[in-house]
Amino acid sequence: MTVDIVVLGSLNMDLLMRVPRAPLAGETLLGRSLQHLPGGKGGNQAVSCARQGAHVTMIARVGRDADGDALCAALAADGIRLDAVQRDATQATGVALVMVEDSAQNRIVVIPGANLAVSLDEAAFAAALQGAACFVTQLESPLPVVLRAIALAHEVGCPVVLNPSPMQPLPDSVWPQVATLVVNEVEAAEYTGLPVADAAGAVAAARALMQRGVGRVVVTLGAQGAVSVDARSACLHPSMPVQAVDTTAAGDTFTGALAVALAQGAGLQQAAARGVQAAALCVTRAGAQPSIPRAAEVDAMPAPPAWTDL
Repeated sequence: MTVDIVVLGSLNMDLLMRVPRAPLAGETLLGRSLQHLPGGKGGNQAVSCARQGAHVTMIARVGRDADGDALCAALAADGIRLDAVQRDATQATGVALVMVEDSAQNRIVVIPGANLAVSLDEAAFAAALQGAACFVTQLESPLPVVLRAIALAHEVGCPVVLNPSPMQPLPDSVWPQVATLVVNEVEAAEYTGLPVADAAGAVAAARALMQRGVGRVVVTLGAQGAVSVDARSACLHPSMPVQAVDTTAAGDTFTGALAVALAQGAGLQQAAARGVQAAALCVTRAGAQPSIPRAAEVDAMPAPPAWTDL
């Protein structure tokens, strides 16, 4: 089933450096390769949604430069609507310096550039939300813009999927406007003040967030999988055994696959399981958007391990 999804977020050109390991302070290290690849959390999640079969409208801002042209072309190749992608005549397109070690661990520095000047055309945004199955956003865009977009989506009854990354303090008023919250273990711990080292900790943190008004919560736990919690259940979704090459965009891939499955009517447990599958395939490939799988690829994967009630 095809669904419409609106995504607000960042677009960055990723400078992907493959290195044996991260250099020590003051050390010069010979790297293995350097690639320019499309990325940004907003762009990654939009691509994940599109490759899982959704019709996606992207709201973002890039510079009037070669990187901006390349990012727009990459989104268009995935069928993503660019009507609301703004071009900035003074700010350069955002850039992310991504260092990936042989162990698949990554270290990322983001220079936001034009992302920090994105604005919200409220009339056009409201029109885009008409008929949309959900609104997806993160926190790499200016917080006032993100909060206003969440409030407008909530007002018109469009379910909000929020991935609050990179983590920032959020006002209490935002939590009841979020239908589905996707956080990793660090974010869950920071927002609740609770330790989140395992599935039990993730459930406690998720329930604390739901007490603030969030509809349902998914906590990703890296190699431990993910925990999904709603009013009726709490489940652990074990990770799939794969050989990781690059973990960049794994969380964004998970969020996009989860959002599309929910928009198509799947229950939270089924949607989280779909996210686990998509993310497992993502980490076996290098790069951000190039690593994000298509629906047919996820369909062809082995079934994920059965989830367990907590």
